[in-house]
Amino acid sequence: MKKKILFITKGVHAASTRYRALNYFPYLRKNGWTPCHLSADNSIFRPFKVLNSARKADVVVVLRKTFNGFFSNLLHRFSKHLIFDMDDAIFCHSDGTPSQMRAKRFKNIANRCDQIWAGNSYLASMALRHNPSVVLLPTSLSPEKYFLTTTKNNNFLELVWIGSSATKRYLNSALPLLEEIAESIPDLRLKIVADFDLTAQKLPVQSIVWSEEIEAEALASSHIGIAPMPDDAWTQGKCGLKILQYMAAGLPVISSPSGVNKDIVKHGINGFLAQNPEDWKAAIKHLAQNPDQRQRMGQAGRKTVLENYSIDATFTSMATALDAIMENPGKNTQ
Repeated sequence: MKKKILFITKGVHAASTRYRALNYFPYLRKNGWTPCHLSADNSIFRPFKVLNSARKADVVVVLRKTFNGFFSNLLHRFSKHLIFDMDDAIFCHSDGTPSQMRAKRFKNIANRCDQIWAGNSYLASMALRHNPSVVLLPTSLSPEKYFLTTTKNNNFLELVWIGSSATKRYLNSALPLLEEIAESIPDLRLKIVADFDLTAQKLPVQSIVWSEEIEAEALASSHIGIAPMPDDAWTQGKCGLKILQYMAAGLPVISSPSGVNKDIVKHGINGFLAQNPEDWKAAIKHLAQNPDQRQRMGQAGRKTVLENYSIDATFTSMATALDAIMENPGKNTQ
């Protein structure tokens, strides 16, 4: 008889739901599980559905969603085994400032879980303050999706940024610098793969509406992936999906040395870490003048993803964590 695992998330269209839940469903099925998904929206009837679904599952995984103490306790009581999965610094505001309410809600769920799955070592260290059973599960992807043979537009040196309105401010803050760099690299162009448009006066911009079907081709047809980002408590919790996508698509990466990005990007091997404007200028100019190095760095990036951030590799750790939790009888089965 197959075991049932329920993922409770913010919604089926959220990137975290795809990359940390739905993408693993085929692997879970092959490993003897029946996976299912439930969105915890704000409907008045949703809490009853969540608790009823949790009661029927062998394992409940709550992805990023936090609750007040009363509902966290109910979910704990209704679940045989409860796991909390985190891929963001949900205990603080998105600008990195402290939030007493978010910290309290995180503590409410973390204290009541059998395990916490953390997307990077910083999140793991924060989770360990509330729960001794923490498993490091990096956000991972299917590299083969990005292994495309595509034609790059050699009329431009194309920088690409992939993201959403939630992180638009990071790109906006870097735009003046990119415009300045464009003055010395006339063929520089910025491609944005997102849910918004952006214009610049001194830099040609190509905006592509993001979809899961086109994202791989949009990246692979570019030349350099960029990831400007401040370094604060919120960005420390980021799990590097953007740069992993660039690397899987065979692109060299230029990233701020923020959060897990500074661990994934090996400076001078699969990309460059740019601390300040001068670093950004130097990195872009160097890669503009050295197409062979762009190719070598892209190949090194693919190797990084294949060895450390593929779904195949991460599922091995997930399966081990689930086996460990199932060795103990669930509190509702005793």
